[in-house]
Amino acid sequence: MIIQHDPTDILIIGAGAAGAAVMWDLSQAGFKVVCLEQGSRIQPDTYPVNHPNWEELALNDWNYNPNIRKNSSDYPINTENTDINPLMYNAVGGSTIHWTAHIPRFHPSDFNVKSIDGIADNWPINYWDLEPYYDKNDEMMGVSGINGDPANPKRSKRQMPPLPLGNDGELIANAFDSLGWHWWPSDANVNSIDYKGRKACNMCGPLGHGCPRQSKASTDITYVPYAIKNGAELRVKARVSKITTNNKGKVTGALYYDKDNNEHFQPANGIILAMNGIGTPRILLNSSSNKNPNGLSNSSGQVGKNLMFHVYANAQGIFDNIKETYKGPLATIIMSQEFYESDKKRGFYRGYTFQMNRGMGGPIHVSKSVNWGKNHHKEFENKFGKSLGLGICGDDLPEESNYVELDPILKDSNGIPSPKIHYKVSANSRKLLDHGLKNAEIVLKQAGAKEIIKSEHDSEAGWHLMGTARMGKDPKTSVVNENCQSHDLENLFIVDGSVFVTGGGVNPTPTIQAIALKTSNYIIKSRTDLKS
Repeated sequence: MIIQHDPTDILIIGAGAAGAAVMWDLSQAGFKVVCLEQGSRIQPDTYPVNHPNWEELALNDWNYNPNIRKNSSDYPINTENTDINPLMYNAVGGSTIHWTAHIPRFHPSDFNVKSIDGIADNWPINYWDLEPYYDKNDEMMGVSGINGDPANPKRSKRQMPPLPLGNDGELIANAFDSLGWHWWPSDANVNSIDYKGRKACNMCGPLGHGCPRQSKASTDITYVPYAIKNGAELRVKARVSKITTNNKGKVTGALYYDKDNNEHFQPANGIILAMNGIGTPRILLNSSSNKNPNGLSNSSGQVGKNLMFHVYANAQGIFDNIKETYKGPLATIIMSQEFYESDKKRGFYRGYTFQMNRGMGGPIHVSKSVNWGKNHHKEFENKFGKSLGLGICGDDLPEESNYVELDPILKDSNGIPSPKIHYKVSANSRKLLDHGLKNAEIVLKQAGAKEIIKSEHDSEAGWHLMGTARMGKDPKTSVVNENCQSHDLENLFIVDGSVFVTGGGVNPTPTIQAIALKTSNYIIKSRTDLKS
């Protein structure tokens, strides 16, 4: 027996970076909002940093990879045919629970790759369309940073001063300066001073697995409380299986399971999907019917196609003149975009961002990177607390051969088909990473590194899930329009990273949130028909 609920104006599926933002925005505009989140609320005292075995927890119960973590709210993913494993977290706050909170914006060029480079596609929107929503999100999340970055457009005043560089950050910054290469303090959703009742960062921990001080912004503490105060209803441990439709070409609601395996139906005037670039195509494909045999909102055949992760490589320098590099925010110190924009002379399209990373983690993480044997302890002492890294976040261009589909066998605990990932690092991406590693070595040597350890490709770097329900003007080649409205179903919207046309060379979360707020603004101003 299916449990029936009263209708709502807007049903949001997912309470992560995007879902929480639109829940707040729509609820304050007077829409009746219900949000379904398949994960639960995370209590701050459960974060690994509170426990002496934090590294063991980080590698297991709090692992970024759901196939390793295996929480009850996770679903298994078939990764047999992918070069990069998808990483995500199902909870109120989504993956902002365990992100590093490094928040560079897209460049204007990222929206016009086809025009500039003759590859991929242009977005139907541009940077300036999103700028007011970037600013709106910054105010809610709180940004530590400083204006004036010559690599990016001028932006509004940051809410807080930048996080301190520290001696290690100054070492890398000076190296960039001596080479004449761009660097800038990273914008970060980590408090450098107290902000909106949340404390300043005390530089306590090395990894991004929650912050008990609430110094690191996550949407469970920045957006969700305000949305609930506005009257939005949040239901946790609610796993959606299908979106339902009527014969008038509209979505009507969603079927979901609660923690006790009871099935529910939540009707709605409109639905917003915010389940990430893998979760969203999974449910669209599973919502097939006689009228939509290839899945929902998939007349273009593009649902699940063009999966992008961002390719990632890393170079670690070992130094004599620094220590305790495992302390402080991990990847929110400085960045360099010297090689961000396209340059045909390099032999590849688009570019990358350097992200300075602190250390190699705590003692367990470092031990795992050191060869066992008679020199193990000596090598450990040589590296522990003495390493600084440069991560290369590379623009990952869309390819239809990289895609998400439903696995014919693998299912979650409710019997919903699991996603199967197909992804290969392209020749262009490999050239881009090789270029980045070569230049990272130059920077680290300039900074005084006595040894450099390179990771040419990180298979556990699938944090950024993009492109599988892309935005576009043509319904034949895209899934949603410039307002993130489905081409096929006028009351269905998608606001997560799946709508990305191209991936840029930066972390996507602030762009995801800006797109989400732009979409909610469209609904507030133009879709009053969805309000009861």
